[in-house]
Amino acid sequence: MSEAGKRNPDCAIDAIGLRTTGTVRYNFGAAELYEEAIRRGEARLTAHGALVAETGQHTGRSPKDKFVVRDEATGPHVWWDNNKAISPAQFEALHADFRAHAVGRDLYVQDLIGGADAELQLPVRVVTEFAWHSLFIRNLLIRPEAAALERFVPEMTIIDLPSFRADPARHGTRGETVIAVDLTRKIVLIGGTSYAGEMKKSVFTMLNYLLPEKGVMPMHCSANEGPAGDAAVFFGLSGTGKTTLSADPSRTLIGDDEHGWGPHGIFNFEGGCYAKTIRLSAEAEPEIFATTQRFGTVLENVVLDAGRVPDFNDGSLTENTRCAYPLDFIPNASKSGRAGHPKNIIMLTADAFGVMPPIARLTPAQAMYHFLSGYTAKVAGTEKGVTEPEATFSTCFGAPFMPRHPSEYGKLLRELIASHGVDCWLVNTGWTGGAYGTGRRMPIKVTRALLGAALDGSLNAAEFRTDANFGFEVPVAVPGVDGAILDPRSTWADKAAYDRQAVKLVNMFAVNFEKFEKYVDAAILGAAPHLQEAAE
Repeated sequence: MSEAGKRNPDCAIDAIGLRTTGTVRYNFGAAELYEEAIRRGEARLTAHGALVAETGQHTGRSPKDKFVVRDEATGPHVWWDNNKAISPAQFEALHADFRAHAVGRDLYVQDLIGGADAELQLPVRVVTEFAWHSLFIRNLLIRPEAAALERFVPEMTIIDLPSFRADPARHGTRGETVIAVDLTRKIVLIGGTSYAGEMKKSVFTMLNYLLPEKGVMPMHCSANEGPAGDAAVFFGLSGTGKTTLSADPSRTLIGDDEHGWGPHGIFNFEGGCYAKTIRLSAEAEPEIFATTQRFGTVLENVVLDAGRVPDFNDGSLTENTRCAYPLDFIPNASKSGRAGHPKNIIMLTADAFGVMPPIARLTPAQAMYHFLSGYTAKVAGTEKGVTEPEATFSTCFGAPFMPRHPSEYGKLLRELIASHGVDCWLVNTGWTGGAYGTGRRMPIKVTRALLGAALDGSLNAAEFRTDANFGFEVPVAVPGVDGAILDPRSTWADKAAYDRQAVKLVNMFAVNFEKFEKYVDAAILGAAPHLQEAAE
């Protein structure tokens, strides 16, 4: 709406009692939100028409400041080892203070949808104090048709007030930043951070809690579909290639980050993409690069040159530079956000130790082991204090967003894989020929060639060997791929150094998996890596 989207002062936004004497702007579109953001000094226009904003001290999520209300309903079902608890009383005090803080402020409201499956949708009302945040979330979630807005009834509410400061003594927080989630009442309060990604991940967290009760598997993954209707799911943590590899011009993009797998197949939770832009180029990622030159795209923490042209090689504000754009900015994106049951599941890891092969075929038990492990690695320079490769294990490839115990998600995934005969693969987009600093990054052309063979089914006909340490099957030869790169040990000049790295990584897997051992059966325990003496 334009002028019709304005509401009179002292207007109640919804049933949760949020009021303001300022102006409330409902469901403004991109042009109006551009005007608002620029008028208020929140953002600038780039030379190509995108909107660019800076998020200040918070250039990424603040997982240590995220809290879940522990009440009678959530107490038995939330994985409290992974989720920090606050009491209902603390949340109520926080909620009251958010309402008080909103009085007198201009606010922006978007009525949106989480989930492209009509039977499983979550209507979400998002209230923000920044116009550019309103555009961001409008880009990222699903936008209802105008007729549907007339009868929109929210089930979930997000109140996003970056200028709010939490009080640890009163609210039970760690500091002034807070992301507080009431799973029972479906309310999320975000304060003390301008990083817009907190909003989208709050919807993901809510769906991760609600959907398993309906027998639906929520997944931190990208997804695409081939011409024959062969869908594929790509699990992976940040930096492993989830967005890049799913944006394949020969396949239809379903979505780049969050999906559900239900009775009718897979479906996107979102209506947009949130892609990293650091070192983005038109040559390597043409579809994503093109979105950064369009009106409607939001750029986060991207540095502009004197001519207001984005410099994607400049990470002076953060390495976590981003762009947020509607899914239909990608030419081959799905209009429905849905596909059938997947034929292939790809688990992505960026192994900075240089131990993993570029692709491996997993048994169902191995797939569960690696899903619960959620392994990737940080490299030197990406975070303060990281001076050498550092293993990262994020269970289900998304631990910060998982309210329930990983075994619940693992059980659901295992049943779905078995029911639909899905092929599972582990793909290393990390290093080969040595660890980070010595070896080189896995060539993207190699990764795409191997993925292509996996997705079209031809890789299953290849000759395989059993990896000496991890026990999974690795192809010996694949057309168009140098056979040497398929055996990571052979790419190292110092074979003894490779063996030491393998021992180190296998032991890390073992230590990490100890916390899951009592939740899994003998088959999954038997899928764990086992060190063997490697032959010269």
